[in-house]
Amino acid sequence: MKSKLSFFDFELPKELVAQYPSKERDQSRLMVVHRDTGKIEHRIFADIKEYFEEGDAMILNNTKVFPARLYGRKEKTDARIEVFLLRELNDHLRLWDVMVDPARKIRVGNKLYFANAQGKDVLVAEVLDNTTSRGRTMRFNFNGTNEEFKQVIKELGHTPIPKYLNRDPEEIDKERYQTVFAKDAGAVAAPTAGLHFSRKLLKELELIGVDLPQITLHVGLGTFRSIDVEDLSKHKMDAEYYYIGEEVAEVVNRAKLAEKNVCAIGTTVMRTLESSVTAEHLLRAGEGWTNLFVYPPFDFRIANRMVTNFHMPKTSLVIMTATFAGLELLQEAYAKAIEEKYRFFTYGDAMLIL
Repeated sequence: MKSKLSFFDFELPKELVAQYPSKERDQSRLMVVHRDTGKIEHRIFADIKEYFEEGDAMILNNTKVFPARLYGRKEKTDARIEVFLLRELNDHLRLWDVMVDPARKIRVGNKLYFANAQGKDVLVAEVLDNTTSRGRTMRFNFNGTNEEFKQVIKELGHTPIPKYLNRDPEEIDKERYQTVFAKDAGAVAAPTAGLHFSRKLLKELELIGVDLPQITLHVGLGTFRSIDVEDLSKHKMDAEYYYIGEEVAEVVNRAKLAEKNVCAIGTTVMRTLESSVTAEHLLRAGEGWTNLFVYPPFDFRIANRMVTNFHMPKTSLVIMTATFAGLELLQEAYAKAIEEKYRFFTYGDAMLIL
């Protein structure tokens, strides 16, 4: 198997990168890829129910995207600074890992002021440390409860749609850059494979008898960070928090032991499952942090099926997908996707790998 970055490169026409979501969640296109025969089908996402039966399990990521992008102004100069909240380090001290832009203007000791819609300053933050070129540790000064602080962040923050969209978030993004089953806030990016599920489709799957257990993995920006090494064994992923409940593990393991299909809805789910495996190759309940990077060769031990979007070249996402599908088959599928003008990335179309 290949473990060099260059094997996961391809030419992607810019016009195929989706700028907006499909009109209806479950009406996006669905490419179905059969690993056993190499057959490729072209369907719509709502047709996914035809590939599952009673006792199968589809595992969803219920993480909820919070409004992580803030805009403040620097003391003395009033320069406009973007602050992207990455991870809360201490809720009592209000310490956060953040990214700032433009980073060259922000040094340790600087203070930033954040105003509400009426122009009144409601929050101030101080830079305590540099973490990476654009990364900083910040302390937010706020006199109030944690709930009040979270409410202020919600009011000040903007939906953190990907930068490559080159547009400000719009009303549609508030709803559609979130899954219909999102409930546990903590992600700074959406688990995109889950965006295709409508409430109606979930109900139809339930009526068939498909189990829909939910895990949590709070997606961080590290998932989308560029890979700068040709030797994939040298790449390090950022750690992300995950939680797998006892009932979820029971449902998944029951399906596995009955030789039913276990389908990971997205790369975030696949990473979570493969980060918590028993010696018997069953799913272990629990919580923790995972920095698992899946690249060939890799032995997938929990899921035998996967739903994922069409990804950018040379990303950890396309590498995991190729590892699961097989590199040659995925290359063929992506060539067809480009030929058939499938939509790529966050708001794009989906692939079911059987």
